[in-house]
Amino acid sequence: MGSGNSVNANYKYSLQKSENAFKAAVLIQQWYRRYVARLEMRRRCTWRIFQSIEYACEQDQIKLHNFFSYLMDHFTPSSSKERDFISRMFISGESFKEAELEKYCDYESLEVPDSYTGPHLSFPLLPDHATALLEAFKQKQQLHARYVLNLLHETRKHLKQLPNISHVSTCYSEEVTVCGDLHGQLDDLFLIFYKNGLPSPSKSYVFNGDFVDRGKQSLEILIILFTFLLIYPKEVHLNRGNHEDHMVNLRYGFCVGLIAMSRVHGKKILKMIQNVFCWLPLATLIDQKVLIIHGGISDTTDLDMLEKIQRNKFISVLRGKKRKESNRNVEIQEINGETKVEADPPGSETAPSLPLQPRPSQAPSMANKLEFSRWVRQTVQEQIDWCRRLVDISESEDEELTYSSVVSLTDLDKTCWTRQEECKQILDILWSDPMPQEGCRANTVRGGGCYFGPDVTEKILEKYNLQFLIRSHECKQEGYEFCHNRKVLTIFSASNYYEIGSNRGAYVKLGPDLVPHFVQYQANKTAHTLTMTQRQGFPFALYSLIEESAFRALREKLFAHTSALISAFKAYDKDNTGRITLSNWATAVESVLHLGLPWRMLRPQLVRSTADGMLEYKSWLNDLAMEQRSQEHIQSSLLEVIYRNRSNLETIFRIIDRDHSGLISFEEFHQTWKLFSSHMNIELTDDGINDLVRSIDFNKDGNIDFNEFLEAFRLVKQSQ
Repeated sequence: MGSGNSVNANYKYSLQKSENAFKAAVLIQQWYRRYVARLEMRRRCTWRIFQSIEYACEQDQIKLHNFFSYLMDHFTPSSSKERDFISRMFISGESFKEAELEKYCDYESLEVPDSYTGPHLSFPLLPDHATALLEAFKQKQQLHARYVLNLLHETRKHLKQLPNISHVSTCYSEEVTVCGDLHGQLDDLFLIFYKNGLPSPSKSYVFNGDFVDRGKQSLEILIILFTFLLIYPKEVHLNRGNHEDHMVNLRYGFCVGLIAMSRVHGKKILKMIQNVFCWLPLATLIDQKVLIIHGGISDTTDLDMLEKIQRNKFISVLRGKKRKESNRNVEIQEINGETKVEADPPGSETAPSLPLQPRPSQAPSMANKLEFSRWVRQTVQEQIDWCRRLVDISESEDEELTYSSVVSLTDLDKTCWTRQEECKQILDILWSDPMPQEGCRANTVRGGGCYFGPDVTEKILEKYNLQFLIRSHECKQEGYEFCHNRKVLTIFSASNYYEIGSNRGAYVKLGPDLVPHFVQYQANKTAHTLTMTQRQGFPFALYSLIEESAFRALREKLFAHTSALISAFKAYDKDNTGRITLSNWATAVESVLHLGLPWRMLRPQLVRSTADGMLEYKSWLNDLAMEQRSQEHIQSSLLEVIYRNRSNLETIFRIIDRDHSGLISFEEFHQTWKLFSSHMNIELTDDGINDLVRSIDFNKDGNIDFNEFLEAFRLVKQSQ
């Protein structure tokens, strides 16, 4: 009897113990799930901060160049000097003739000194040259300017023979590897080659644009990619991205980094790279079934048009060309017999040596298409030549046959597109992003391209008999992401893009079955250390590091808009108490910054909690100012303006500084001020401008550097 009671007691004890263990396991599981959910929420918020700030910066870039385009459309040069300056400032990248470019970037005149210990190149290139370059760059060595210019010269020659859309077949290689944005991060390229192997006759690669900017080793990446392109022209394919654009490079660091790296020959290298970029193909087709483009598509994307565009005309798709477009409209009107000539008003001065405008000959019958096409071409060319002589603008290229020009010549009797239509086609495929909603609308977040929905994707796939699209252009946390029912694949190859540990890089491999296989990685050694820590159960360090960087950038953004925030807060503070509700704070902040962020969720990281749910907004803004105030003790309102405008000011400075010397000459400043003053209706004599430029030249060296340019801006704001 006693034995039976003992068994029952043990059973009850065991049952209770198991029940307690089960409850404990459930509690631990619930705690862990909540913990993981909070981390995921923090990760998504951090990610949205990074992306919102990045896209807002791109939007500022496009707004700035739209402003310059507006100035150009409403500015009439009053002298040949002003006309020459404006031509150099906005058109010089496209105005080099073939012979002029060769002479300017003459690599043969450069001698390699005996003291040079870096890699040597000889053409035609061999695989050993590529291997030597990889090893040299791993050892932080640089390639001599002579070899860089020679490589760019050969690359340009090769690219000019390529079509706008490259065609790749899996029949000739086991698989095709597609890489996304690299953005100057050489370690990512090294890791891709280490994991996947170097390009070879059996291993094809497609690099989908954005090779440069942001990272510090953009030139090295270009050198490696161009080297492999010349060694394996059938296996290596390069697409143009939105950062293969001179005006974008001015803002995001490639131009400055290149000039700093090679002060003697950097300007020549940069000029040659600009020209190489405009010859990069726009897209790649794998087995006629997979379309690879950098950004995306729109509801007006036309692959037939893209194949026939003379892509080299667009050194930058951001540059305003309405003045040239209006010239083209005049030419078309004259061809159609709709010429309108306005007589000069009495007493007006006439330029002494203006060439007479040619008159078009009698048009042949439309029945003979070939004859009519020849007449159109001849007439338009005569008018273009006249316009060039009139404004002293050189042709972008000598008359030589390239793939694009041959295509356009054979299609003269077909539809003729305006430059604006061609530019939109390129802008859309370089700048667009997919969206989950149906339809197609302007990409107001980036400021260029469009958002395209699954219906637009389906329409393009069906029209051209494609299986799916591969694009890049957007950083993804895992390095890749499907959308639109797995019909659009985003691939991004720059790991740790926003911050160490923020994202993986990835590349995708396609075999004959065209089924994508992904490889993910993180190139930074610190990221590997953090990942090991994460495996040991402490992801907090990783998230905290990334989160801290994101909120630091966000606080800078808030501080830069202090004045606008005060006005928005006062709209909710009717009684002038200096206090608003936290809900109104969130609404006001979004109305000013337009970043589309969940401000209520981010509030605990930005605003100290209060017992009554009210915020003293002036005190909060003062705290932001204390964080950002520099060692020079600049007043907060002035520092705010500098924070908000520094990127635009730096871009404007680089646009004016046409020779990328880091200095603006008095003449460059004089002509630029004339451009701005004509737009702002400011009356200022030449003597007045000269006095102004001398006052800005604080160290009296006859030039204006960026610090003087910024300091002048500070003084103007202080006086206001």
